[in-house]
Amino acid sequence: MAGSAAAAFTGISAGTARAAVPASPGVTYTNTIAEQRADPHIFKHTDGFYYFTATVPAYDRIVLRRATTIQGLSSAAETTIWTRPATGTMGGYIWAPEIHFIGGKWYIYLAAGDANNVWHIRPYVLECADANPITGTWTVKGRIALPLDTFSLDATTFDVNGTRYLAWAQNDPAVGRGTNIYLAQMSNPWTITGTPVMISRPTAAWETAGGETVNEGPAVIQRNGKVFMTFSASATDANYCMGMLTASASANLLSASSWAKSTGPVFATFAATSQYGPGHNQFTVSEDGKSDILVYHDRSYKDISGSPLNDPNRRTRVQKIYWKADGTPDFGIPVADGVTPIRLSSYNYPDRFIRHWEFRARIDPNVSPLADSQFRVVTGLAGTGTVSLESANFPGYFMRHKNSEVWVEKNDGTALFAGDASFTARAGLADSAGVSYESYNLPGSYIRHYNYLLRVQAPSTTTARADATFYTQ
Repeated sequence: MAGSAAAAFTGISAGTARAAVPASPGVTYTNTIAEQRADPHIFKHTDGFYYFTATVPAYDRIVLRRATTIQGLSSAAETTIWTRPATGTMGGYIWAPEIHFIGGKWYIYLAAGDANNVWHIRPYVLECADANPITGTWTVKGRIALPLDTFSLDATTFDVNGTRYLAWAQNDPAVGRGTNIYLAQMSNPWTITGTPVMISRPTAAWETAGGETVNEGPAVIQRNGKVFMTFSASATDANYCMGMLTASASANLLSASSWAKSTGPVFATFAATSQYGPGHNQFTVSEDGKSDILVYHDRSYKDISGSPLNDPNRRTRVQKIYWKADGTPDFGIPVADGVTPIRLSSYNYPDRFIRHWEFRARIDPNVSPLADSQFRVVTGLAGTGTVSLESANFPGYFMRHKNSEVWVEKNDGTALFAGDASFTARAGLADSAGVSYESYNLPGSYIRHYNYLLRVQAPSTTTARADATFYTQ
């Protein structure tokens, strides 16, 4: 939008002042990270490596791989660092390992059954004192003793204000079938202390779909004085989804009343991108430390033959997390396979993002749903070094210009559409740290905003060049 028009519409000064480069610049990955790897956990260590473990379909061992980048985990060598015994305790199903570094040592939290009863699932801890957990020696530290000796799994640990906690999923026959989320303080990495508290019980329809009553897979991310605990709910098929509990970091976390549950799923199946049953997530950070990354598994199809636990094709995926103005995380949708999308914020209106609204491209603040403002930067439909911007939630729909306006429309396969939907990414016209998109078939014309709507025009003024500059986020 031109600066004078901005003042008329918003009551603020002309929007040509230099905006700050975003604190969390764009970062992309190519999914899938690892096939047939469920319940993923990626941990970024101070040695510069990402460490990755997950459940394997045979449910019989713990595997570990590392790389200096998240994408590098896809091709990194995988090492089996522990195999279940042939008999006795821990000889049954091996589920959901997590790797943590606490007090100078490595710990893996896992759930294990017994050889003579594979469903006698309980939480255990492995320990490694060596610097490299892949080549180091792992020993069984022991079972985490819980007051209630019932089906229990998915233990995770986290620290809030110097106090370490353990969260896990467990069945309590007195509560009913299925699993609930519990929390307790820890006296060391393998021992809880005090009385656990149940902080979440599956009661809503979205937590009990598919004939299962499930809260499991807790994971914690902290920001803005808040503790956010995601968890997975419902059957482990396409009904599987993520909910979230929120508490103040200064509250008594061992009081169930300190936690507020989301009214619905915060991450769920999205058929348009062919992503089904996303869940059992964890969190990591981007290579530059500036973006929070969601790590999760899902399937690429809905229909499963037999028990979901016998289907091996849950796979590890990652995508960037965005944060709302109110300080809460926005996970968006599970994005399509391939390169993950970006968002494009306005150089001169940094709270506004390119988005589609009834398929018209414009800039808006506080975009909801988030995916309306996410686009995949893919090889240009016209080729020759160009790019095209594909809608995240409408795959096959691209930003294109027609009659100087920018719309998001389905690719009709014509040469005209390919030309209209192809752009050359240039250094930002108002700031080289940003990006400007020059039209492929209208050379010299760029995507710019005017009255908050996107157009393709030749930028002949300072304001127009600012309007045509965006930052990737």
